[in-house]
Amino acid sequence: MEMGYMWMRRVRFAANSLLQAMAFPSPSSPATALRYASRRPLFSFTCFKPPHPITLASSHGRRSISISTFSCCSSASTLLSLPENEDLPDFERGESYENLPKSSKVLLKGMNYGELQEWVQSHGFRPGQALMLWKRLYGDNIWAHDIDDLEGLNKDFKKMLSEQAELRALSLKDIRTASDGTRKILFVLDDGLVIETVVIPCDRGRTTVCVSSQVGCAMNCQFCYTGRMGLRRHLTAAEIVEQAVYARRLLSGDIGSITNVVFMGMGEPFHNIENVIKAADIMVDEQGLHFSPRKVTVSTSGLVPQLKCFLRESKCALAVSLNATTDEVRNWIMPINRKYKLNLLLETLREELKFKNNYKVLFEYVMLAGINDSIEDANRLINLVKGIPCKINLISFNPHSGSQFKPSSDEKMIEFRNVLAKGGCTVFMRFSRGDDQMAACGQLGNPGSIQAPLLRVPEQFRVPLNTGT
Repeated sequence: MEMGYMWMRRVRFAANSLLQAMAFPSPSSPATALRYASRRPLFSFTCFKPPHPITLASSHGRRSISISTFSCCSSASTLLSLPENEDLPDFERGESYENLPKSSKVLLKGMNYGELQEWVQSHGFRPGQALMLWKRLYGDNIWAHDIDDLEGLNKDFKKMLSEQAELRALSLKDIRTASDGTRKILFVLDDGLVIETVVIPCDRGRTTVCVSSQVGCAMNCQFCYTGRMGLRRHLTAAEIVEQAVYARRLLSGDIGSITNVVFMGMGEPFHNIENVIKAADIMVDEQGLHFSPRKVTVSTSGLVPQLKCFLRESKCALAVSLNATTDEVRNWIMPINRKYKLNLLLETLREELKFKNNYKVLFEYVMLAGINDSIEDANRLINLVKGIPCKINLISFNPHSGSQFKPSSDEKMIEFRNVLAKGGCTVFMRFSRGDDQMAACGQLGNPGSIQAPLLRVPEQFRVPLNTGT
């Protein structure tokens, strides 16, 4: 009995040690700390049950214990499935993430300029070399992807970079062009997962890149195709920044300068707030990508604590996906509302925006036929946003497979817009772009066979079955 108890203690200790080592490695120097900081995470650090048990061998190599759940310190979400992929361990055969090859190279695009400068100096080079490297990564129309793009740098510095650094965070898989000129770019991550980025050209000289912040999404908004995936993992700052860099490198010569960034791709940006704020800061750096902060917009479904953090720490613009005028409807179509109700969300905005000069939040409102597009909804929306400096963007719903919603008609959207305008609101209408390539708002991702649950439809929206007579 005592032997069995001692063995279980050793197994628990080994399991905890392994998980802690993977989550929080112990750097021995500033350079090592930066290397760990830039390395892509092995797990999505949210509370979840993995699709297969992770098998850890005992110290004797004969026994094993299956760990099906483990707790982490960020907000809860569900990891629904992982795609079959050669780069992922075969858990059922006893493989683990511990056996995957780990790069010892630092990922440069995971650093802001201050961190890059510190890292360069830690290898014995002058700060000026860091600035030259920074400009080749993000400025001067170079957008470097490999060592051969780093012309003009010191030979010894380039040699060190080739040995110690990685310039690329993503691999290009495909570019799909819609009939209206919208491009959907598919990127493969180093663990084999795929994300999607959209580039939307505009006749008025404005071209927007729509970046993803997560693989999948934990919010389960009922009208969003990405939400069907559940959350696979967060993207690192490097993986987010690289989408904008790659878009400029690939398409600037074809469609002209990319002027705007919107964090409206796959994922809930505020669920990955630290990496999103860091990525946005890199994008607006004057020596780098140099996007105007007013032209970098981060969207959220309404995570209130993170919203406060963003408004206090970031210079970039904010969009809030509202999509309903009552808690009953929003609880259904946007489950995050069950935690952060409409009143709390809107009162927080009123309070926080008192301290932001000349700042307007953009409210996004996806128009769902028969659900949120009535005249009563329009009048309620006018009252809801009173006292909040804002613009309202009415968005046409983009259908996808398995969707239970239909888009409001153009006539209904125009009627809705007119009511808002008469009520004193600044309002715009956004129609579908790229929907023939599943590149439009709410159409990104690939849910696969295991999907997030559809929620119970409120009684008032149920259509009675026609059973005949």
